[in-house]
Amino acid sequence: MLDVLTRFANGVSWCASQLASVAAAVLTVAMVYEVAARYVFDAPTAWAFDIAYMANGAVFLLGVAYVLREDAHIRIDVLRNRLPVRFNRGVQGIAYLLILAPFFGMLSWIAVSHTWRAWVLHEVETVSPWAPLMWPFYLCIALGLIALTLQLAVGGLRAFRGLDSAARKDH
Repeated sequence: MLDVLTRFANGVSWCASQLASVAAAVLTVAMVYEVAARYVFDAPTAWAFDIAYMANGAVFLLGVAYVLREDAHIRIDVLRNRLPVRFNRGVQGIAYLLILAPFFGMLSWIAVSHTWRAWVLHEVETVSPWAPLMWPFYLCIALGLIALTLQLAVGGLRAFRGLDSAARKDH
């Protein structure tokens, strides 16, 4: 059962990371276009700032679950390396499964409800002259948080089972 859940969470994380890659490409193209429009043609865009903050937020939130999956996140190992492996796994299991996964699950629920509300109400960014629809950005936030919640739950279960993070990297 844990293997099925792990494969599912890894698949969701991988899909989210692919969306993060697309968002990074959109961010890069939009910023290069904005610089050229502003400094070469003296015609700045009305949408560049909105694309920049939305794409940047999407890159971060859609990529964080994949980073956790690959065990590439930053941690302070000064104390961790001096403690027994079994203790570290217990702390990681408690932190991931009992504290962080429920917290990010609640944030996921809130993000999904905000996305739905923005979809139904056709919510737009009110302080922007471009006034883009907000639901695509909210959807990226929700998908990233859901992927992170799943990865945290799997990481916690694996820690309690005594499985190391290297075994988690099955693609």
